[in-house]
Amino acid sequence: MDDGARLAAAARTLLGCPFRLHGRDPATGLDCIGVVAAAMDRIGHAVAVPADYRLRGGSLPRFDQWASACGLKAVSEGSASAPGDVLLCEVSAQHFHVMLDCGDVLVHAHVSLGRVVACPPPAPWPVRRRWRLQQG
Repeated sequence: MDDGARLAAAARTLLGCPFRLHGRDPATGLDCIGVVAAAMDRIGHAVAVPADYRLRGGSLPRFDQWASACGLKAVSEGSASAPGDVLLCEVSAQHFHVMLDCGDVLVHAHVSLGRVVACPPPAPWPVRRRWRLQQG
Protein backbone atom coordinates (compact mmCIF):
# COMPACT_ATOMS: atom_id res chain seq x y z
CA MET A 1 0.00 0.00 0.00
CA ASP A 2 1.48 3.38 -0.97
CA ASP A 3 1.71 6.33 1.43
CA GLY A 4 -1.36 8.04 -0.05
CA ALA A 5 -3.54 4.97 0.46
CA ARG A 6 -2.16 4.58 3.98
CA LEU A 7 -2.93 8.24 4.72
CA ALA A 8 -6.50 7.83 3.43
CA ALA A 9 -6.97 4.71 5.56
CA ALA A 10 -5.62 6.54 8.61
CA ALA A 11 -7.99 9.46 7.99
CA ARG A 12 -10.94 7.06 8.04
CA THR A 13 -9.94 5.90 11.54
CA LEU A 14 -10.56 9.46 12.76
CA LEU A 15 -14.22 9.52 11.75
CA GLY A 16 -16.39 10.44 14.72
CA CYS A 17 -13.63 12.19 16.68
CA PRO A 18 -14.92 15.38 18.29
CA PHE A 19 -14.27 18.80 16.75
CA ARG A 20 -12.10 21.26 18.66
CA LEU A 21 -10.49 24.40 17.24
CA HIS A 22 -6.70 23.91 17.31
CA GLY A 23 -7.38 20.33 18.41
CA ARG A 24 -4.51 17.89 17.90
CA ASP A 25 -5.59 14.86 19.92
CA PRO A 26 -8.23 12.51 18.48
CA ALA A 27 -9.45 11.75 22.02
CA THR A 28 -10.18 15.39 22.90
CA GLY A 29 -10.87 16.87 19.48
CA LEU A 30 -9.46 17.82 16.09
CA ASP A 31 -9.87 20.68 13.68
CA CYS A 32 -9.19 20.32 9.96
CA ILE A 33 -5.43 20.78 10.34
CA GLY A 34 -5.53 18.37 13.27
CA VAL A 35 -7.18 15.69 11.12
CA VAL A 36 -4.32 15.86 8.61
CA ALA A 37 -1.70 15.91 11.38
CA ALA A 38 -3.27 12.97 13.24
CA ALA A 39 -3.64 10.90 10.06
CA MET A 40 -0.02 11.59 9.11
CA ASP A 41 1.12 10.71 12.62
CA ARG A 42 -0.73 7.39 12.36
CA ILE A 43 1.36 6.43 9.33
CA GLY A 44 4.60 7.45 11.04
CA HIS A 45 4.94 10.86 9.39
CA ALA A 46 4.77 13.37 12.27
CA VAL A 47 4.34 16.99 11.18
CA ALA A 48 4.59 20.42 12.73
CA VAL A 49 1.33 22.30 12.66
CA PRO A 50 0.71 26.01 12.96
CA ALA A 51 -0.79 27.09 16.26
CA ASP A 52 -1.48 30.73 15.51
CA TYR A 53 -4.17 30.53 12.83
CA ARG A 54 -7.80 31.60 12.96
CA LEU A 55 -10.91 30.35 11.21
CA ARG A 56 -10.69 33.30 8.83
CA GLY A 57 -7.84 35.40 7.51
CA GLY A 58 -5.61 32.70 6.08
CA SER A 59 -3.47 33.05 2.99
CA LEU A 60 -2.54 30.64 0.22
CA PRO A 61 1.22 31.24 0.58
CA ARG A 62 1.06 30.41 4.29
CA PHE A 63 -0.78 27.16 3.60
CA ASP A 64 1.72 26.37 0.84
CA GLN A 65 4.57 26.80 3.34
CA TRP A 66 2.82 24.53 5.84
CA ALA A 67 2.18 21.87 3.19
CA SER A 68 5.80 21.93 2.06
CA ALA A 69 7.04 21.62 5.66
CA CYS A 70 4.76 18.57 6.04
CA GLY A 71 6.28 16.84 3.04
CA LEU A 72 3.31 17.57 0.79
CA LYS A 73 3.87 18.49 -2.84
CA ALA A 74 1.44 20.44 -5.01
CA VAL A 75 -0.43 18.37 -7.56
CA SER A 76 -0.68 20.12 -10.91
CA GLU A 77 -4.09 21.38 -11.93
CA GLY A 78 -5.94 18.88 -14.07
CA SER A 79 -4.13 15.87 -12.57
CA ALA A 80 -6.24 12.97 -11.44
CA SER A 81 -7.04 12.85 -7.75
CA ALA A 82 -5.64 10.05 -5.62
CA PRO A 83 -6.46 8.67 -2.18
CA GLY A 84 -4.51 10.58 0.43
CA ASP A 85 -4.55 13.89 -1.41
CA VAL A 86 -4.91 16.87 0.91
CA LEU A 87 -7.34 19.50 -0.37
CA LEU A 88 -7.30 23.16 0.58
CA CYS A 89 -10.77 24.59 0.00
CA GLU A 90 -11.82 28.23 0.18
CA VAL A 91 -15.11 28.35 2.10
CA SER A 92 -15.33 32.13 1.70
CA ALA A 93 -12.86 34.95 1.15
CA GLN A 94 -9.71 34.07 3.14
CA HIS A 95 -11.55 31.32 5.02
CA PHE A 96 -9.82 28.05 4.20
CA HIS A 97 -10.62 24.47 5.14
CA VAL A 98 -8.55 21.30 4.73
CA MET A 99 -10.00 17.94 3.70
CA LEU A 100 -8.44 14.53 3.03
CA ASP A 101 -9.46 12.79 -0.19
CA CYS A 102 -10.07 9.11 0.56
CA GLY A 103 -11.28 8.22 -2.92
CA ASP A 104 -14.97 7.61 -2.34
CA VAL A 105 -15.27 10.13 0.51
CA LEU A 106 -13.65 13.33 1.77
CA VAL A 107 -12.75 13.28 5.48
CA HIS A 108 -12.72 16.54 7.42
CA ALA A 109 -13.52 18.17 10.76
CA HIS A 110 -17.02 19.66 10.60
CA VAL A 111 -17.49 22.53 13.04
CA SER A 112 -21.31 22.58 12.81
CA LEU A 113 -21.69 18.83 13.35
CA GLY A 114 -18.99 18.89 16.03
CA ARG A 115 -17.02 15.91 14.77
CA VAL A 116 -14.84 14.45 12.03
CA VAL A 117 -17.08 13.32 9.18
CA ALA A 118 -16.99 11.89 5.66
CA CYS A 119 -18.83 13.45 2.76
CA PRO A 120 -19.05 12.35 -0.86
CA PRO A 121 -16.87 14.14 -3.41
CA PRO A 122 -16.64 16.63 -4.92
CA ALA A 123 -15.68 19.14 -2.24
CA PRO A 124 -18.53 21.52 -1.43
CA TRP A 125 -16.22 24.53 -1.83
CA PRO A 126 -13.71 25.57 -4.48
CA VAL A 127 -10.46 23.60 -4.18
CA ARG A 128 -7.55 26.06 -4.24
CA ARG A 129 -4.77 23.54 -3.67
CA ARG A 130 -4.33 19.79 -3.91
CA TRP A 131 -1.23 18.36 -2.28
CA ARG A 132 0.14 14.83 -2.20
CA LEU A 133 2.51 13.22 0.27
CA GLN A 134 5.92 12.87 -1.33
CA GLN A 135 7.08 9.29 -1.52
CA GLY A 136 10.27 8.72 0.28
